[in-house]
Amino acid sequence: MAKGIKSPKGKKITLNVAKNCIKVTLDGRKRLDLSKMGITTFPKCILRLNDVDELDLSRNLIRKIPDSISKFQNLRWLDLHSNYIDKLPESIGQMTTLLYLNVSNNRLTTNGLPVELNQLKNIRTVNLGLNHLDSVPTTLGALKELHEVGLHDNLLSSIPASISKLPKLKKLNTKRNPFPKAEESKIFSDSIKRLENVFLVEEKDLCANCLRKCQQAREKLNKIKNMAAATPRKAIFSSLVSPNSLAKDSQEDWRLQSTE
Repeated sequence: MAKGIKSPKGKKITLNVAKNCIKVTLDGRKRLDLSKMGITTFPKCILRLNDVDELDLSRNLIRKIPDSISKFQNLRWLDLHSNYIDKLPESIGQMTTLLYLNVSNNRLTTNGLPVELNQLKNIRTVNLGLNHLDSVPTTLGALKELHEVGLHDNLLSSIPASISKLPKLKKLNTKRNPFPKAEESKIFSDSIKRLENVFLVEEKDLCANCLRKCQQAREKLNKIKNMAAATPRKAIFSSLVSPNSLAKDSQEDWRLQSTE
């Protein structure tokens, strides 16, 4: 490196600093929160704290996640959103206790998602939004416990049928992708059908108050469906990598829903 030019070092995380960042969540889990600390390199010292249940390294400047992250064998919740990560390690497939994985707002491409993701048999929530994915790995279709999948703000032109047909899927976010009109309509139609299944009950089995709520929900759903075709397409910010309000505001919502 030329004299006088220094590479960014970021904040140094020592073991003592990391220990002081461990919090206890409302449900009694141990959470190591190292978010928003200007970290540029994955701090190896935290591997000595691998008994935590949750690890938050979001909103930093991390470019690479090492294979050694698999030492967190009890981890249920891993948040890496808003960094500069372009590839996930193959060893992530060994973290079979994971229920929640958020890697949104990074630099991930489809090639950066290892096949080993299909080993996360217990995972319920995966957020891959705000990346550079041009296709969805079909391996996600093997994750039968998935409840929520975030694929918004990518470069996708289609969604594999294996994803939309996941048996426990409740939420599939595919907004702001360059889908052809036919594919976009199909995805929206499949989502509507999934939501409509909630209301397949006899009116006589509902009290007046519940029936009114169902009717209002159906009216709202139909209004959204009718407006979908008229909604102008927004610009796709596929190169967005800086921490942003969208990722920040949705973080806690995703965490709470995935641990319910």
